[in-house]
Amino acid sequence: MTAIRIAAVFGLLAVALGALGAHGLEKTLVQNGRVDEWKTASLYHVVHAVVMLVVALQLANTGGVAMSPPFWLFGLGIVFFSGSLYYLCLTNAKWVWPITPLGGLCFLAGWLYIIIRGGVR
Repeated sequence: MTAIRIAAVFGLLAVALGALGAHGLEKTLVQNGRVDEWKTASLYHVVHAVVMLVVALQLANTGGVAMSPPFWLFGLGIVFFSGSLYYLCLTNAKWVWPITPLGGLCFLAGWLYIIIRGGVR
């Protein structure tokens, strides 16, 4: 699967999970007191899915064939940060809290890589 397709899958999931939280899971999120956490997870998910797409398009336009570290770091950030928050919101399983900051660190590392390297390669 190409980087563009992987980014598109992350984007599709961001929209679907955002809509699911707003419409299909509203009762559960309110009951668990986790509406704000779901919104935060969805926001970071969609933003970084778009960034992954930008990275993938940049690589495609410059002849890059391999996915770059920021691409993987942003993807891991979505899985760890947003994924752990989604799980927390649905289950109230507080044991996932230590996973959430790992995702945040992945996001930061992806951005730092771009700052230091001046690009995505």
